Amino acid sequence: MKNILILAALALFAVSCGTQKTTAVAATPAEPAKTVVLTPELEAGRDLYENNCAKCHKLKDPKKYTKEEWGPILVRMGKKAKLDETQMASITNYIDSQL
Repeated sequence: MKNILILAALALFAVSCGTQKTTAVAATPAEPAKTVVLTPELEAGRDLYENNCAKCHKLKDPKKYTKEEWGPILVRMGKKAKLDETQMASITNYIDSQL
């Protein structure tokens, strides 16, 4: 019985901590989580993103930047990674799908 109470208290603590943190950090109402089903094309873009970009640096969460901010970043990084237009289009489509 004691173990159940301890587990319940820990679960309640974990849930309340997560809720408080989200509320404290969010200055505006949070957008609902967007679930995107990855088509084979988007999966290919994700794989290119993960396999090429992670060679040189830590991967960025696509939501960290807006679509407008990603444009120049992808152009600059695509040149450094020596990716062709088709590969860049695939990565761009994947990033856009995650925004």
